[in-house]
Amino acid sequence: MMSTNTEPISSLQIPDLVSDTIPPQPPAELPFVSVVMPCRNEEKHIRECLNSILANDYPHDRLEILVVDGMSQDRTREIVGEISKKYPFVRLVDNPRRIIPVAMNVGIANALGSTIIKMDGHSTYQPHHISRCVAYQEKYGAENVGGVWRMVPGSDTTAARAIVLALGHKFGSGNAKVKVGVSKPTWSDTTAFGCFKKDMFAKVGLYDERLASSSDIELNYRIRRFGGRILIVPDVVIDYRADANIKAYWKHLFADGVWATYVLKFVRKAWSWRHWVPLGFILSLLVPLALSVFYHRAWLVSVAILSVYLAVNISVSAAIAIKERSLKLFAWLPLVFAIRHIAHGLGALLGLVLVVTPGTHWKGRRGAKV
Repeated sequence: MMSTNTEPISSLQIPDLVSDTIPPQPPAELPFVSVVMPCRNEEKHIRECLNSILANDYPHDRLEILVVDGMSQDRTREIVGEISKKYPFVRLVDNPRRIIPVAMNVGIANALGSTIIKMDGHSTYQPHHISRCVAYQEKYGAENVGGVWRMVPGSDTTAARAIVLALGHKFGSGNAKVKVGVSKPTWSDTTAFGCFKKDMFAKVGLYDERLASSSDIELNYRIRRFGGRILIVPDVVIDYRADANIKAYWKHLFADGVWATYVLKFVRKAWSWRHWVPLGFILSLLVPLALSVFYHRAWLVSVAILSVYLAVNISVSAAIAIKERSLKLFAWLPLVFAIRHIAHGLGALLGLVLVVTPGTHWKGRRGAKV
């Protein structure tokens, strides 16, 4: 049975952080771990990603890596094939439907391990990632254990650096601990990717394949609804490559916004308040403008809200730029923060429209209506 303890971890006795390596144990006592990695068209990053996993201190004879590929059209499959010749426990598995929840379910179905760790082909991992996830899970009895993202610029530009700084700041990501970080093991509503006991999926169900995006959040919601707990820890750090330019950043955030609300077409509950704040911001601007047709001065409310927003945006951007000692960053950060909020908010608004529009669907993580 999953624990029904809902007491925040801050009020519980918190064990010390796990040391750099877990205590020596006979390999047979360690759980067999299946890493499941959804990917598609990751030729630029897949070799570095797999090499970082292979460099982990977890015994290779207690490990398998399933690269579940969405029929990549670049050299991803070729690169994985080259690596699997040297490391036979690295296996390439096909995902013809090309979306992440299907990839995870295919991987779980093919996994030999009693422990499932989700990893992403766009990231790199520290040498203790697997052993720490396993050790924390044993210490706390959590149904899902993971760490935090350390955002890495997608390119060597000031704009890409500004994107990383915005995503890692509370003004950009609210209370998203996975992005802004934690200082000690903390119970959370989600975590970076995750480490699960395979038998947990028999209790709460697999990933919802209707959700091309947001499937992680929805699974974590079900885990908590069944009385399970999700642990985020500060010393499991994942280097995640953020969007490389403003165009990709806008497209990413708009799609994330769509899925923040479009998920209501499939499940009864949407996510944390932080996913709704950008929509609230957009509506606070649009509604008074619409009302100004009937009440001529209603538009002043929009002006007041926008003025306050710009003042806060510029103040936060200036503080970051001063800390980073970069005038160029100050030129980019207000725009990057604005895109963070506006693109997500407009996407969420479209998501609500799609919820009440029969037969209209949002295809893929960055998809279009079909």
